[in-house]
This record gives sequence, C-alpha cells and structure tokens, in this order.
Amino acid sequence: MTTLLGIVMLATIGILVFLQTAIFGKTPTGADLERVQKSPHYRNGKFENQRFTPDLAEGATYWKIIKEQFRKIKDKEPDQPIPSVKTDLNNLNSDAPQVVWFGHSSYLLRINGKNILVDPVFSGYASPIPIFGKAYDATYNYTVADMPDVIDVLLISHDHYDHLDYKTVKALQPRVKQVVTSLGVGSHLRHWGYDKTKITELDWNDSTTIDSVLNFTAQPARHFSGRGLKRNQTFWSSFVLKTSTHRLFLGGDSGYDTHFKEIGEKHGPFDLAVLECGQYNPYWKYIHTMPEETTQAAIDLKAKLLLPVHWGKFTLAPHAWHEPIERVTKKAAELNLPILTPMIGQQSPLTPDGGTNLKKWWRL
Repeated sequence: MTTLLGIVMLATIGILVFLQTAIFGKTPTGADLERVQKSPHYRNGKFENQRFTPDLAEGATYWKIIKEQFRKIKDKEPDQPIPSVKTDLNNLNSDAPQVVWFGHSSYLLRINGKNILVDPVFSGYASPIPIFGKAYDATYNYTVADMPDVIDVLLISHDHYDHLDYKTVKALQPRVKQVVTSLGVGSHLRHWGYDKTKITELDWNDSTTIDSVLNFTAQPARHFSGRGLKRNQTFWSSFVLKTSTHRLFLGGDSGYDTHFKEIGEKHGPFDLAVLECGQYNPYWKYIHTMPEETTQAAIDLKAKLLLPVHWGKFTLAPHAWHEPIERVTKKAAELNLPILTPMIGQQSPLTPDGGTNLKKWWRL
C-alpha cells in the first residue's frame, strides 16, 4: 500500500511539473486577467458561447468516446504519403490574392502585398505529447523554414494545440511583424517571448487595422479553449478580414449555429469562407461542424467560395481521413456552392477556377 501511494504521489508530481513546461503556455493573470474579466462574454470565471454549448451531445459519455476513438476504421490514416506541391512562398508571383493550404487549419494568405499566416502547426504533432496526433506523411512536408521571410500578420484563432503550436510560433517569432488573436491568447505568446507591442487581442466585435490595408474583426464561434487542466480561460474566435478589394471569413473552429447567418447579414457577402469540415463526430456536434453543416455555414455567410480545412493532416476523430472532403464536396455540388480543394502547398487564387476542383487528389 505504501509503495502504491508513493507511485501515485510521484506520478502526480511528474504531471504537475510537466504542466509547468513552456508548451502549455500561460493563461491570463494580473492586468491580462483584469482585461479578460471585463469582457461581456466572460462569466463565472470563464468565457462562454453565445448559447449553451455542452462539450458532449445528448447520450454521449467520455467512456463511449474513448471506445469510439479506438474503433477500427478503414482508411483512418492514409497508407501512403499524401500528394503535395512544393511552392516558393517568398515568390507567390501574382497580383491577385492567393491562398496556400498546409493541411488541417494552417494556411497562408497573400493579399494586398501582405502575408497572413493562419494557425500554423509545423512541429509534426497536434498534441503536447508526441505519441498523439502525429502528422501524416506528405510528398513534401512544409516546415517553418518554408514560410515567407516576412509574415505581416500571424493570426491565431484560439489556443488548442492543433491551432497554436508552441514550437512553430516560437521558431516563427523573428519573422512575425504583428500578431492578431483572440482575447487572452496573448498571455501564451508573451510567456513565450513575443513583444507585447506586437500582439493585438480581440474580443468578439473588436476590430484592428494592420498597415492601413488589412482590417480584422473578431466574430463569434461556437467552441471552447484550453491547454491545461482548466478550460475557457482564453477566448476563441472567427475573423472577418476586409481589404479595399476583398472580404474573407476565416473561421477557426466552430460548431454550427445561428452566428454564421448573423455574420453573413452583418459583414457579407464574402469572396471566400475558410471553414472547418473535419475531426467531427455526433458525440461532439455542438463544437465542430459536420461536413454538410460546413456547406450550409458557407451559404449562411453569403460566401462566393468555400475552402474546407481542419482535415488532411491529423487523425483526431473516428472517421476515414478523406471522408470530410468527400462529404463536403458532395454537398457543395448539391447546393451549387463553388469550392476550392487544393493539394497541400498548391498556390490557389481566391476564385472558383475549376483547376483545383476537378482533381480528387485525396483518392490515393
């Protein structure tokens, strides 16, 4: 009994020490916490969604989820490196806006001569523990070294590991001119050495303009946050990006709800909507969209073009790795919604040019 107690105590101490390592970041304290507490969306010691949003759907339990995660699923991961394109990101030779997707929710926007890098994850894992969330092999895997020499804006939607990657943002730091993120997330970045003058944190409906040409407005999402034991100490957002010529919706993570239609009415129509379509399950339907809901969200937003993300790099849910893109393209065709389906690294204009849409490259 004494030996068992000692083992439990040592394990507890080890976990507590591990939780203090840099990768977990730092939630708001002091003046940062005071600002967070002034948010109308921060109640009872945590951020809240617009409407009640349970972590699990009716009838779901964590035990059921654990069993579901270990269920044998055909093509849960690709059995060969997925196709990708090697693109020189310092020389995106086009006057028209471009997007380059790197798998999951990481992508680069080149617009008005500016580089906007969104939720980059290049460490190879979507987890603080390397045995979980390993990235798929690709014919070319992008790294921090491949990113542009100058990143005008690093946009971070929320602090989950598959969107805010410690190793990546730390390595990118010398290249980043400005960070735009959700309220509270700046505490992680300052803890990792980012200059506070380079970080702009936005509450929902707050706006900021970068270099007089890029206007970002934080908007609602239906999700949650957290890197340690306590959830929802930092906020989660979608973002509206407006320039003199274009209007984009950058979705982050979100379950389906009325906020998409409300944002479309207030800020649309959009030239492009970037929306999640993977890592879903009916058990957590309130915090992630199902693929068919992704297309409806794009229509609600009055989007002219959809780029589905949050798939193609990690297995974080019990479905075939290619199922999200199959389902979302099928529904988009039924609803006559133009959709971009580029390979990883493929330079794509923000227009439904057809070239990326006709190649179902995920059918290995």
